[in-house]
Amino acid sequence: MESNQVPFFNPFDPEVHANPYPHYQRMLQAPPLRFSALISAVIVSRYDDVERVLTDFQTFSNHRPQATPFQQLDLTAGAATMLGADPPVHTRLRQLVSRDFTPRRIAAMAPRIKAITDSLLDAVAARGEFEAMADLANQLPVLVIAEMLGIPTQRHREFKAWSNAIIASSAVPPHMPRPPQAVQATAALREFLAAEIERRRHRPGPDLISALIASEQAEVLSPGELLAFLILLLMAGNETTTNLIGNGLLALMRHPQQLARLRNEPALMASAVEEMLRFDSPVQGAIRLARKPANVGGVGIEPGTVVVVMLAAANRDPSRFERPDQFDIARQPNEHLAFGRGIHFCLGAQLARLEGSIVFASVLERFPRLRLTDPSAPLSYRGSLFLRGLAALPLALG
Repeated sequence: MESNQVPFFNPFDPEVHANPYPHYQRMLQAPPLRFSALISAVIVSRYDDVERVLTDFQTFSNHRPQATPFQQLDLTAGAATMLGADPPVHTRLRQLVSRDFTPRRIAAMAPRIKAITDSLLDAVAARGEFEAMADLANQLPVLVIAEMLGIPTQRHREFKAWSNAIIASSAVPPHMPRPPQAVQATAALREFLAAEIERRRHRPGPDLISALIASEQAEVLSPGELLAFLILLLMAGNETTTNLIGNGLLALMRHPQQLARLRNEPALMASAVEEMLRFDSPVQGAIRLARKPANVGGVGIEPGTVVVVMLAAANRDPSRFERPDQFDIARQPNEHLAFGRGIHFCLGAQLARLEGSIVFASVLERFPRLRLTDPSAPLSYRGSLFLRGLAALPLALG
């Protein structure tokens, strides 16, 4: 075993997934780690090293061949997406949709996001029970993205079920067969979106699908890329925000002094959301593939090496954040890496921040005595290698 090979970190271990942060603390004390229990990879955890990998796309590619051990379900049937491409393909694809994610367009969505949030919380208040994931976090983001795509909102439960099945499959160790339900969900999602594309070809509307079809007709986007684009938007557009809402509410419930401060100082909401993103990152890590020889943190990396960047570990790096394991809603500065860095910085970051700010403000205003139903009860997390989200979060209203 090499001197920087680590035996204590297995990302497929349910206990690690339930609470990875003690493992990250140990990883941050060492150079990048060579990991070879189930796969062969280099795991990069320290802030400066993670930032280096994320911003050097010429050395660390986001395009991964099918043979990569981390390859999961082929959602896109081999078509290029923003998440799996480098320039110039990435540049072309990102420019196509960037116009729909400008700060002005995102800000204009606030009233509709608030209306959806209020409707979901009305149902919670009427029932007198609040399971934050099922009642709110799982629903709001997919409703918002479905409206952007012009898809009937009554289909959102199906979308979330498909998304959950697909995301859960990433917890299956490499080289193991994908769960049948994930394969079925992939096929169902592709079939439905293909039908939506055909419907919009004949009856275009003021929605994102119609705008992308126009790009396809102008030969800027291939038919395969169009379908892949929609799958990516639907998956990425709801999973990150779902986890932000759940993880953020849990952090507030477990830190009553910070919760009280946020109630008393609502102007801290933007800062609080950034701290939620840092403290318990919805996206824990990302994959790159070295295409040139490199040295990261004193560790040599050969071309073809899988490089795992642990965003959540970097967000707890004491060399970058004072008292990194403390939840502080007024933390400044807070240059976390929850949305990545460089050309692949999350396109929907502004939308996630807006949804989070509206949700947390609405929940705190609506339910002034909100608390965990049973603070001692163990919480379970949905199976996923790089997405960290609660399976359920029972809260008491009074």
